[in-house]
Amino acid sequence: MKISDNTSVAMPIKNMVGIVIAVAMGVFAYTEVTARLTSLETSRELFQADLLKKSEQKPTDQEQFMLIESLYGDVEKLTVTQEQNMTNKVNIEFLKDQVEKLQRDVEKLKDKQRDFANGNNH
Repeated sequence: MKISDNTSVAMPIKNMVGIVIAVAMGVFAYTEVTARLTSLETSRELFQADLLKKSEQKPTDQEQFMLIESLYGDVEKLTVTQEQNMTNKVNIEFLKDQVEKLQRDVEKLKDKQRDFANGNNH
């Protein structure tokens, strides 16, 4: 059998249309898979780039973290001072009551001393 440019092949049109449709579907499927892979790879690259960008600390972020740490330290100091002041308040109230009692006692003693000096012995 000799095959050349002029060799003819007989094939039913139904088979030819089937082959053309199968090839077209294969090309379309390949194109869709390639497009989907490209889209997913692009999304992954963008996600990684965003993740890296967000993980980097900018100077303003560092300054804010330093300010937060400083404020936290100040709040701790104020809490300690407030607790001491509460203790001082209790002590001051106690001492105030004691001084008032002493003043009453001194006034009673003064009154007794005056009465004694005036000759009123009760």
